[in-house]
Amino acid sequence: MIYVIRHGQTKLNNAHALQGRSDHPLNQTGITQARKTGDALVRMGISFEHVFSSPLRRAIQTAELVAPGIPITVDDRLIEMDYGPYEGTDLHNPAPEIVAFFSDYVHNPAPEGMEQLSSVVARTGAFIEELAGLSGDTLVSTHAIAMKGILEYLTPESQGGYWSKYLGNCAVYGIAVEDGKLGAPEEMHVSEWNQQ
Repeated sequence: MIYVIRHGQTKLNNAHALQGRSDHPLNQTGITQARKTGDALVRMGISFEHVFSSPLRRAIQTAELVAPGIPITVDDRLIEMDYGPYEGTDLHNPAPEIVAFFSDYVHNPAPEGMEQLSSVVARTGAFIEELAGLSGDTLVSTHAIAMKGILEYLTPESQGGYWSKYLGNCAVYGIAVEDGKLGAPEEMHVSEWNQQ
């Protein structure tokens, strides 16, 4: 099985700001979320043989806390969406073009200077396909939009349904692998206590 996790909470998550590729560490809440999620996965009998992470600190820290002692392979394709000039935007008072984009991801392209969602799906999809041949349980630590890119790639019939789905900090999806083929993602409820 492949388990894809969104990183734990950071200061910018707590402030409701667009974090993007800015490299912030987990805050104390995020550290606790990741530890609890790791403990829950252990109780479910999951033992990771492979761990992959975005290059950003919050994702690496989450991987370290969920799967302690397992070497981490960093892959740039797992990095968060590039928000360009909108990096750090206060989501309590966003620009009109950000409101339009977030209100209908499927029909509204990302504002100029931001990475397009098709790019996120392409890079994360190429990454997840490479894991299909691995044996044992695999952890993938990433970010909300990058994670949604994986989910969209695996379920094209969703027609963009995952873009507007809320993924809390340390949300986890499991992906079964059978005969080298990736199955449909399934939401796991191992970290409900972590959600804000």
